[in-house]
Amino acid sequence: MTDEQRTAVVAGASGFLGPKVVAALRADGYRVLTIGRAGADASWDAPAAVARVVDGSDLLVNLAGKSVGCRYTDANRDEILRSRVATTQALHDAVATAAAPPGLWLNSSTGTIYRYAMDRPQDETRGELGTGFSVDVARNWEATLFAGELPGTRRVALRMAIVIGDGPATTMLKRAAKLGAGGPNFDGWCPPHRRYRGIGPDPSGDGGVPQHRSHGRQRFSWIHVDDVIAAMRFIRDHDELQGPINLATATPSDNRTLMAAVRRRVRMPFGLPTLRWMLEIGMLLLRNESELVLKSRWVQPQRLLDAGFEFTHTDLDEALRV
Repeated sequence: MTDEQRTAVVAGASGFLGPKVVAALRADGYRVLTIGRAGADASWDAPAAVARVVDGSDLLVNLAGKSVGCRYTDANRDEILRSRVATTQALHDAVATAAAPPGLWLNSSTGTIYRYAMDRPQDETRGELGTGFSVDVARNWEATLFAGELPGTRRVALRMAIVIGDGPATTMLKRAAKLGAGGPNFDGWCPPHRRYRGIGPDPSGDGGVPQHRSHGRQRFSWIHVDDVIAAMRFIRDHDELQGPINLATATPSDNRTLMAAVRRRVRMPFGLPTLRWMLEIGMLLLRNESELVLKSRWVQPQRLLDAGFEFTHTDLDEALRV
């Protein structure tokens, strides 16, 4: 290691994206330090250690947060929010007090922050925020990231669409297809519940279960994991990019097309269409939520496109094979 070697700090390096981000940074010549639980260079319950690794770093990447691939029980809802806001606040404190703060802070966020959209794409300028649990989590997450003045640090919220790769979302969809439930998903009636009600200091929405007659044509915005890494590198190298940045291909699919592509990938010749009430039973067995396939996410990566970023994976069939 030379004195000129750059240092990157990765928080939440043990999840789906974390090891890939760490490997990419090391390939780029960074010395990588991690913040997390067991085996990390600094632990979340040791603020002084977090401050020590952040101070003097060049790049800070925060991927920490409980996976949303679960049932939204009260305990899970609270932990999904807490794990994102608390870790982001801990990093904010460390950056604010650092003698040599990182020049760039990339913080995970989600494209689910936007409203249910069938009429037009949602970009960073004209996109409209939605309501309910997932949106409130994202709003509070980003509010913590962008709070106050950090003049030495460029802050970016990575509003990621559903990431295609060997991660939890793709795995869950493949499991459903293998079980014969790989047809289009139709929204509609389901037993009432309040798992999607708003959360946080300013909860939004009416607490009910949103229902839309999209006939399986709800939009599915996605991005391949390789393009996530490429976009992070691109943002690093383009100082003009800051604030919320959408990470999604400019070629979104829809639910019917998605499920057909997943069936082809697992060589399942048929897939039963599922009504909302049927999907709720299946998602209970899979320990997940129907929001994953029923919310119409139409996320447009306008700021990346305007800056000249080129996606490698734009065809969903091809992306599911990689």
